[in-house]
Amino acid sequence: MRAVIQRVSEASVTVDEKVVGQIKHGLVVLIGVEQGDGPEDVRYLANKTVGLRIFADTAGKMNQNVLQVGGEILAISQFTLLGDVRRGMRPSFTDAAPPDQARQLYQSFCQKLRQQGCQVAEGVFQADMKVRLINDGPVTILLDSRKRF
Repeated sequence: MRAVIQRVSEASVTVDEKVVGQIKHGLVVLIGVEQGDGPEDVRYLANKTVGLRIFADTAGKMNQNVLQVGGEILAISQFTLLGDVRRGMRPSFTDAAPPDQARQLYQSFCQKLRQQGCQVAEGVFQADMKVRLINDGPVTILLDSRKRF
């Protein structure tokens, strides 16, 4: 699984001109599920996401996680994170998991975040979404469950 995590001061996701998910201060997490991903990948990414110390403490250092600052998470499924452009100019998505598997693991990821005490808003799986955010910092972190060792 891959994730792009952005620290934000606010964010929302809209489908068919209707806001379906919205947060104030916190994280936007774009999630891509790869063929062969499973529960361990979900656990790894959820734990890393919640534990990331990318919010400022009283001394101004990035030393606090999303829970410590009372932040929220907006989680959005995004298969294009698995796009391979090594050959040619058109991305190949052959490494992306099939939709049924990806949906299950994305939902499991959101549930793991909630189990750790996070307030989680979501996009709509497989929908054409418009994402608005104000990146705070900017701070953007890339995670890949297959590159953890």
